[in-house]
This record gives sequence, C-alpha cells and structure tokens, in this order.
Amino acid sequence: MVTAKAWVLKKHFEGPPKNSDFDLKKIELPNLKDGELLLESVFLSVDPYMRPYSRTRMKEGDIMIGTQVARIVESKNPAFTVGTFVVAGSGWRTHFISDGKDLQLLPSSWPESLPKSLALGTVGMPGLSAYFGLLEVCKMKPGETVLVNAAAGAVGSVVGQLAKIGGCKVVGCAGSDDKVAYLKKIGFDEVFNYKTVTSLDEALRKASPDGYDCFFDNVGGEFASIAINQMKQYGRIAVCGAISQYNDSLSQKGPYVQVPMIFKELQMEGFLVSRWDNRREEGLKALLKWVMEGKLKYHEQVTEGFENMPGAFIGMLRGENIGKAIVKV
Repeated sequence: MVTAKAWVLKKHFEGPPKNSDFDLKKIELPNLKDGELLLESVFLSVDPYMRPYSRTRMKEGDIMIGTQVARIVESKNPAFTVGTFVVAGSGWRTHFISDGKDLQLLPSSWPESLPKSLALGTVGMPGLSAYFGLLEVCKMKPGETVLVNAAAGAVGSVVGQLAKIGGCKVVGCAGSDDKVAYLKKIGFDEVFNYKTVTSLDEALRKASPDGYDCFFDNVGGEFASIAINQMKQYGRIAVCGAISQYNDSLSQKGPYVQVPMIFKELQMEGFLVSRWDNRREEGLKALLKWVMEGKLKYHEQVTEGFENMPGAFIGMLRGENIGKAIVKV
C-alpha cells in the first residue's frame, strides 16, 4: 500500500496566499483494480490561474488543483507501461491512481536530452497559451509590433519569442533588472522594468512611438488601461491573464476601455487555452520543433521538494520566477 502526500486548501485565500492557508495531508491509496495505474509525480506546476480558480472551483479541504509530469510505477492497464512519463491534472499530490483517460503522453518525438518538466511550461499549457493567443486571437502578422507584459513569465517569455519567429518587433516589460536582462538575451527588441520607470505611458511610447498592433495581456489592471491608449488603429488585444488583480478582495475601479476601443476600432478578446484542445498536438509539435532548433529558449525556476509547494506558489505570484516555476519532488 502506498501513502501519498497531498497539499489541501485549508482556508480560502484572502489577499496574497500565505503558508497557513495550506495543509499537508497523508492519504493511503488502495490497491489497483483492473484498468488502473499508480503514478508518482516527478515535477509539479505552480501557475497564476490557481489563485482565481481556488475561489471558483474549490472548497476548503480540497486538494490544490494543478498539473504534473508523472511516472507510471504500477500498471493494470494494458495501454500504459511502467516507466512511461505522462502529463496529468491530479493536483498537488505525490502519488495518485488513474484509469488513464485523463493522462496525456509526452510527444513521441520528445528527445531524451530535454527536461520533461518542459511539458508543464514551454512545451505545455503556458506555451500553448502563447501559441494560440498570438496566432488565433492577436492574429499577428510579419512586420507588426507586439507588446507583452509579465514578459519574463512562463507565458510571456514564449509570446515574445514566437512573435520574433513570426517576424514581429517585440516590446516586453517585467518587474526586475534581471528579468529585463534575460529578455534582451532571448531576443526581445525593447524591454523595460515597469517598477523603475517614472511613467509607464512614456516608457511604452518610447519603446514604440508608432504604437502597437498586438497587445498580449497577462496582467490587466493599470497597465492594460494605459497600454490600450497606445494601440494602433484596428489593433488586437489578447487577454490571457490578470495577475495584478487575482489577490484583490475588492474589484479595481476603471478607467474604462470603451472610448479607445471605439475610436481605434480595436478587438479585445479573452481566452482560455482549452478552446484549442482539439489542436493541442499541432501546438506542441510546433513548440517542440522550435525548442529543438534553438529558436525558442526556456528558463525554469525549479524549487526542490514537495514540502515547498506553497512557497513556490507564493513566490510565483510575487513574481520571483524567471520563466516557468516548477517544483521537483
């Protein structure tokens, strides 16, 4: 019999999450039935979406939601062999049982030299968010100017690089000088630290005096309110995240978007990457190819130890990571 460890939501978050909001539980797993698998988490993901989803999709006492790269350690399902690595959405736990229906195999072309944790980042949900958000929502075209905020994060860093692959000029903003240096290193054309500029409006204008064709928004709030006024005519805005607002107890008040949207004839669209689940394979294949060719670079912030899941999550929401925040069990 296997004893799994799991992090549960002890108390709904009020403002920024705290260590005391989580509880570590031990769960005795039953023996496998026919058709079932026992899996062991190897890498776990911490992502911004977990903050708002914890309120809307979880109750106190539930295991924290999330995805992992897991290894099959026992199988009574002929479709899955022991030792196979898969991506699962089984939350913050060390071991779990599955019937296999909810598991996604890593692409068959995945090279041994590539960290499997990338299936939670650049070649996973964040990478797919960048891919479909840019291609299907922003509909970027060569020669256009693309703005992305939270640009050193798991999604933003991929957005900028895909826009460069697509022949665009890329402007990014991030919250530390280390992040700015990283973004310049991976090919962003213009980057600034929004925490140190005297005026966000002036920084955006200086980075692209002619304005922006596409804006990939991961932040929302004040940044988005200022950036929308610098969009070009017929500009497109993909709303992927609103991390500046996830910890708010009270909703932020305007400014409001209608006037610039009308007079610049803008398109602004929110999206969830699950909309393109039927094209997941296409996206992963393209992302993996670019990684292999060296056109798409990645950086992971790896926290060691399952016991440090809450700390990694809290740090990610504070913006302490460059690239994808991962926990290695």
